[in-house]
This record gives sequence, structure tokens and C-alpha cells, in this order.
Amino acid sequence: MQIKKNVLSCALTLALSAGMAFSASAKTVLKLSHNNDKTHPVHISMQYMADEVKKLTNGEVVVRIYPNSQLGTQRESMELLQSGSLDMAKSNASELEAFEPSYGAFNIPYLFHNVDHYYQALLDPAVGQKILEASKGKGFIGLTYYDGGARSFYADKPIKSPADLKGMKIRVQPSPTAVEMIKLMGASPTPLAYGELYTALQQKVVDGAENNQTALTLARHGEVAKFFSEDEHTMIPDVLVIGQKSWDKLTPEQQKALKKAADDSMMYHKDLWQKMIAETTKEAKDKLGVEFVKVDKQPFIDATKSMHDAAKANPLLKDYIERIDTLATK
Repeated sequence: MQIKKNVLSCALTLALSAGMAFSASAKTVLKLSHNNDKTHPVHISMQYMADEVKKLTNGEVVVRIYPNSQLGTQRESMELLQSGSLDMAKSNASELEAFEPSYGAFNIPYLFHNVDHYYQALLDPAVGQKILEASKGKGFIGLTYYDGGARSFYADKPIKSPADLKGMKIRVQPSPTAVEMIKLMGASPTPLAYGELYTALQQKVVDGAENNQTALTLARHGEVAKFFSEDEHTMIPDVLVIGQKSWDKLTPEQQKALKKAADDSMMYHKDLWQKMIAETTKEAKDKLGVEFVKVDKQPFIDATKSMHDAAKANPLLKDYIERIDTLATK
């Protein structure tokens, strides 16, 4: 009798162990890499997305976020993602242009008239959503966008016109469009990883950079660049992407849940971003002594008009640019 009990106990233990093993293997863990600090609105919004995914899938899909370039730069993360060594990454339209040309539509200077126009394009099925799907077959799929604000110049002097950029080395993202824009404005474009920029500004390797206001405080660039010139030349979205191999491992229900969580986090981010910009601007002024300079945008628009014309003549971008222009009149 005792032997029989022991056999049953052993069988039960094995069954429970097998059940636990099955449960553990049923959980899918997605590693997400990005280059921002944990206090950055994009990180907070992606954490919101991760929490929503967990809820919607009853814990079947878990997103683990690795900030501060722990798993590599944005470009390195994209390469890892395409090979299947990484599941998800936050990049932006500038860097993604090198992997999928359609993202170049968002990089044209002075394309968007205001924030409302910008969001109309991102949410439009024929623009934003179509571009997210354009990379299918290239190793990754776009899930959603995060507002990256309007990018402006910052340096150790005011930049009020393209003439002020003459002879300056300006850090840009590794994007063909960004490089062309800076050349047309009269400066020397210098592609550089974001994590290296503080030291580059400090040691005068570059004379200035271009980004939104959060760079001044969260990356402490306001310590080494005291003038933020509000020319607002581009509004380039951050983009949340997932590797094709990782996407294909998910069930259709899990894919739907991940897409919904991502889209919901985009709108969560919209309000968070506006609040952050207001707080960042105040902090940069009050604590770091950064001077915000109002700029007449027309000379910058004129200097880069050829890029808008070229984009409309490009078969890959023509439909996107024309649709974005049309949205501005609605």
C-alpha cells in the first residue's frame, strides 16, 4: 500500500512538474531595446505598452525593456532584430530610412504644418499605417509611432538663419535625408551615435546638433550647448518595430493584442509628450541657463525646398508626400 502511495505521489509530482514546464514554455518573452533613459516619455510609453500586452494576453506575452543602449545602439539593435537575435526595438524614421526607404517620407524638412497635421499623417491608413507595413519581407514590421517632437538646432551660439550654419559641424542621425538637409542649409553634417554626442559637443568635435528639447535635460546637452534655436525643421517620429521572426512566433490573437497595445501607447504618449516638453523647456531655462531663440523659418524652408520637390518626384515617396500635403488642407 505504501509503495502504491509513493508511486502515485511520484506520478503527481511529475505531472505537476510537466504542467509547470509547459506553462513556462507557453510564455513568450520579447526583449525590447532602446537608447533613452528610463525617465524619457518614450520609455514610459513603451512600459505602458508592455503592461497592456501582458493584460491582453493574460501573461502569455511579456515585453522586457532594456533602456540606455544596453543591447547596442539603435542601428546595432536593428541589425540584431533582423537576424532574429533581438525581438523589438525603438528606432526612428531617420535611421529606418536606411532599412526601408518609405520612412524617408517623414524626414523631409518642413513637411508638416503643425502637430495636428503630423498626427493625421501618422494615423492615416495610406501614409503612416502603410509605411509601418512596408518593411514586411525585410526582417521587421512597424507597430506604432511615438511623437519625437519638432527638431531644432542647438549650439553654443544662436542659429537664426542658414547663414549662421556656414562652417559649422552639425551632428545628424545616419540618414541620407538628414545629411542632405544640413548640406543645403550650409553646414557640414556629421553622423554620430547619440550616446557619443555629449562628449562631442563638450570637446568641440561637433559645433552643434539638432533634436527636440528633451535632449537638453535628459541627455544633459544643455550643459554644453546654451542656445536652442526654434527653427523646427523636421517632425520625425520614433518607431516601435518588431523582428519578423519574433512576430511570426506569436499567435494571431497575440499579434492583435500586441498591435492594440502599441497603438494605445501611441495615444498615451501624445499627452505625456506635450507635458514633458513644457517641463523640459522650463528646466532647461531655469536650471541650465539655456536661451530659447525664436526663428524666422522661411529662409530655412527656402533653402530646403528642393528636397520637397525631389521627394514628390521620387516614385517611392511621391504618393506619401502628395497625401500628406492633401491632409494639410483638410
